[in-house]
Amino acid sequence: MKLIRVLVADDHTILREGLVALLNGSGDCRVVAQAADGMSAVELALQHEPDVIVLDISMPRLNGIEVIRRLSKELEHSRILVLTMHAEEEYVLHVVRAGASGFLLKDSASEELIDAVRTLASGRGYFGSHASRVLAQQVKQPNSRMEDPYRDLTDREREVFHLIVEGMTTKEIARHLSISTKTAENHRFRAMDKLGARNSAELIRYAVKHGLLD
Repeated sequence: MKLIRVLVADDHTILREGLVALLNGSGDCRVVAQAADGMSAVELALQHEPDVIVLDISMPRLNGIEVIRRLSKELEHSRILVLTMHAEEEYVLHVVRAGASGFLLKDSASEELIDAVRTLASGRGYFGSHASRVLAQQVKQPNSRMEDPYRDLTDREREVFHLIVEGMTTKEIARHLSISTKTAENHRFRAMDKLGARNSAELIRYAVKHGLLD
């Protein structure tokens, strides 16, 4: 029997460890890595190239939607299952557009999670009843909610955007990303300009409004 190699990414330690134990105890899944933030999820996924990535949306350092967007481009054979507490339909639409192959709410039964991982590993998609209803409604009545909340920010600008939202100063961002303060300031200015924010407070309000902040 071929084991399904899984990466689990969630910033809540107890929940993440519970998911790891559940998956490892399923008989046909093996967790090869676990991440507590978005940047680590990207790095570990690229390193291990798992069959399935079980991912939360709200994580520090890099939002889950951005993680999905990056990994769906970089890892052709890895499938992404979003496991989240966020039931708002905008989240379903955004993660599907970013490249997720499945969506489950965290109050789903453990058996459904295992079924979802197995389904994704077989090359098919898996959307829980809530997500299925949202997607069906979107087909019937398309609307503008599929707009990418990051708009046309570059990868680096997205990183800087999240670090600003987390409260880092320009100097701290520069140190964190190993770039010059001037470069960090330029990324900061362009990110705010593209998102129509005049200062950090407005950028944070934008993040809250579009579900890009815990």
